[in-house]
Amino acid sequence: MRLGQIRFENKLTAALFEDGVARPIPGYSTVDLIRKAETEAAPLDKLIEQMAVRHGEVCAPSIPLCPVEVWGCGCTYEVSASSADAEHGAGRGLYDHVLTHDRPDVFFKGTARVCVGPGQPIGIRFDSKFTAPGPELALVLGRKGRVLGYTLANDVSARDIGRENPLYLPQSRIFTGCCALGPVIVSAAEIPDVSLLEMTCTILRGDQKLFESSIPLAKLARRLETLIEYLLRANPVPAGSVLLTGTGIIVPEQAALQPGDTVTIRAPEIGELSNTAAIVQ
Repeated sequence: MRLGQIRFENKLTAALFEDGVARPIPGYSTVDLIRKAETEAAPLDKLIEQMAVRHGEVCAPSIPLCPVEVWGCGCTYEVSASSADAEHGAGRGLYDHVLTHDRPDVFFKGTARVCVGPGQPIGIRFDSKFTAPGPELALVLGRKGRVLGYTLANDVSARDIGRENPLYLPQSRIFTGCCALGPVIVSAAEIPDVSLLEMTCTILRGDQKLFESSIPLAKLARRLETLIEYLLRANPVPAGSVLLTGTGIIVPEQAALQPGDTVTIRAPEIGELSNTAAIVQ
């Protein structure tokens, strides 16, 4: 099952994507459907199939859901921990400790207010000189942290602000357009083993390929169940929230985003998420 949202009758509307078309579910957003399935104790995929109109439309996907909350995880790949230690002048110590410690790094990323979908601009803070994308697998969560499906995410961050001072980390992570999601949500049943996925990130500046790198999700050093378990400790995250699982693709400072750059994140099993960068005040 591939669930997302489209513009239908001038509203952001949930839709079932199949065979190259989108079958709208009038009157419902994706989060509405998740809540309905939870309330009725009904399988989400069956509910969607029953409620989607019979005839599909050819249209581009919008943001697949407007999440109630977005949470992020840091230092979930060895390369991200070693890079963070070097960037923050910590040697091989603080961030490597986070990587290997029982408790993972889990942080609040924002709400739907800071999120964009495919084709919408991601943000570059006006007070940052080194804003970079963070290609990640995102988990769409139901009640009690049940994984309903997967989508792609771009956890954009102003890395120069974060390395100035650890207390500035929230400002480096939360700002307009700091999280892109899409193109669709693929049900957990369709991807029984996420470790088999490979993610690619490309940055284009005009016709020039500024950066490209890939990583297999098998290199993720944390179990998804562990990330969810710690997220939910004393923190009952509502259904319709999203958990970003961290990035193993580290963009160097010479590829810092500039206005007009296009960032594309791909995983064949999920699709392609492409956004252009723009300055935000």
